[in-house]
Amino acid sequence: MKVVIAVAPEKYRDEELAEPVAALTKAGIGFDIASTRAGPCTGMMGGRTVAGLSFEDIDPKDYHGLIIIGGSGSQTYLWEDDMLIRLATYFHETGKVVGAICLAPVVLARAGILRQKKATVYDSPAAVMEMKKGKAVVVKEPVVTDSRIITANGPPAAKDFAAAVIKELKDEFW
Repeated sequence: MKVVIAVAPEKYRDEELAEPVAALTKAGIGFDIASTRAGPCTGMMGGRTVAGLSFEDIDPKDYHGLIIIGGSGSQTYLWEDDMLIRLATYFHETGKVVGAICLAPVVLARAGILRQKKATVYDSPAAVMEMKKGKAVVVKEPVVTDSRIITANGPPAAKDFAAAVIKELKDEFW
């Protein structure tokens, strides 16, 4: 089993990447890190990772899920990325797990997959407005799961977000 983790090339939220990576590793679930371009990526807190793939390089058939990491860079780089939006749509339409944390659930709203679904997001005016535009039922909870879509509202929820994603991945569905 393998997932793809999407990060912004700059200003992703460090702990929102670190917690899922640690949990996936512990659970024995493989992952690839992808961004708008392959290469080094930097976190808001000084962390560094390497995106081995660009979004265009991803073959979604090779993965069981998509996790989109938040941080201020997600608004700058991911909210309007057509390829990431198409990937999120494909993963959802094929019944795969889709997760997004912090500001990243906006990508899912823009993909149209949160329509009438319960979801949460970092409480910024721009993010909440985008979620409502996407017809999401915005819930003020740290982590929300609805139909194999997991959303979380920010760094303090990262550990529980990772656990919820793994729970969905390990569901008997597979």
